[in-house]
Amino acid sequence: MSEVVSVPSGWVKTTLGEVYFNKSTGVVPSRTPNKLFELYSVPSFSSGYPEIVLGQNIGSNKQTVCPGAVLVCKINPRINRIWVVGDYTNNDKIASTEWIVFWPIEGVVPKYLCYYMQQNVFRDFLASHASGVGGSLMRVKPETFADYPFLLPPTNEQRRIVAKIEELFSHLDAGVAALERAKANLKRYRAAVLKAAVEGKLTAEWRARHPDVEPASELLKRILAERRRKWEEEQLAKYAAKGKTPPKNWKDKYREPAKPDIDNLPRLPEGWCWATVEQIGMLGEQPVLTGPFGTTLGRSDFVSSGVPLLTIGCLTESGLSLDKALYITEDKARQLSRYRVRLGDLLFSRSASIGRVGYVTSECQGAVINYHLMRLRLASSAINPLYFYFFVQGSTVVTDYLREVNHGATRDGINTKELLRLPVAIPSMKEQEVIINELERQLSSIRNTVFQVEACLRRILRLRQAILKRAFEGKLVPQDPNDEPASVLLERIREERRLSEGTKAKRAARKVKARKSKGVKAS
Repeated sequence: MSEVVSVPSGWVKTTLGEVYFNKSTGVVPSRTPNKLFELYSVPSFSSGYPEIVLGQNIGSNKQTVCPGAVLVCKINPRINRIWVVGDYTNNDKIASTEWIVFWPIEGVVPKYLCYYMQQNVFRDFLASHASGVGGSLMRVKPETFADYPFLLPPTNEQRRIVAKIEELFSHLDAGVAALERAKANLKRYRAAVLKAAVEGKLTAEWRARHPDVEPASELLKRILAERRRKWEEEQLAKYAAKGKTPPKNWKDKYREPAKPDIDNLPRLPEGWCWATVEQIGMLGEQPVLTGPFGTTLGRSDFVSSGVPLLTIGCLTESGLSLDKALYITEDKARQLSRYRVRLGDLLFSRSASIGRVGYVTSECQGAVINYHLMRLRLASSAINPLYFYFFVQGSTVVTDYLREVNHGATRDGINTKELLRLPVAIPSMKEQEVIINELERQLSSIRNTVFQVEACLRRILRLRQAILKRAFEGKLVPQDPNDEPASVLLERIREERRLSEGTKAKRAARKVKARKSKGVKAS
């Protein structure tokens, strides 16, 4: 915290150590299994309310607290949580030992102390002074902030400051709530636009104006015929290479791609048709390929930079991202060349959150996929990969299908065969182009609005900090010369500490004397 140039009239500059009193004692709730406790746990902080729990359901030792105590979380990454103990029930109030407890002091308003410690500058101080092995073991101790500067106003001014902060924060909270509702509405609107697009409702008027466009069923027929022709050419080439004549009925060995079960699928708009991923897969290539398994690729292959290795974390709602990509060497990537992606490929999550899809742009071209992803390579003469990308995001048919075939005892999962049988609603190529253009226009507008909403939310966070800063500089409410000076209050606090420490010293001396007395008698 930067040095305060001037202290407002009636205030006094001290330290947090001066107002830190902890009278908590340990408690073992399980010793009173049928007793209810008002428990202030670290996880319950997010709800804003303590848990009401039976002693038998509290597995670890806790500490006693009282109404008005201010709790400061000492563990990483929740190191900045500040909570004032309420008085919701008549049950004993206890708290996790992961809280540092500021017991109430007469004349120090608990919420004033709470708001003081909600300043980012204090939170940053705590984070930078946490100690331990690392990660969740990082903690702060009370002595960490014993010398941290604390500006103490008169008690009445503390109350006025808290009232003003809460008044201003209530307006900000209302703004946040409205912005969060807007974000939720935008998310629903995005889903509705995608759904309307892949069900043909978005382009209904366009179809009415273009009745002569070639239907998708003709595209599918050509793809299927071309697939069969290529297979026959490959078989003839194999027989020729062996110097053999094709046997009778050799063409009957051809296996047609799996067809969709249209009896259980919704009716499509005029000119659309149902197909499976297998039917529209790229000719001459494996349409669906799962990333490398087992020892082919492991942690020992990861390097700090090189060829991106795409993981399930790279599939985001806004598109394929390299933010969570891992990296492998160029030599390793050459060994895994069949798993490299190219422009226009689609990536599909095969485990965990199945149904995530990504479209490979030039930024990700040449990257390698890992075993959590499947690469789809579709016939561009039948389907635009961007249309498929939007279809997966917007179609309830996809959601229902994935729910139906989903398997795995402990996690979601889908295999190659199941993805090949995924039903896809296909419009004409021209209509696909219209759908893509319209979706990109509308989704871009939605993204821009979401960006603006999030910018407003960030501004509100900054405004909260600005309000707190002014409050603790003495600029939020006027000083009242009739208030008792904070210097008098601070002297009372110090006297209370001296008395408390004296009482503790006398108590400790009596314990020592009692132990010595017992020792004499025992001899």
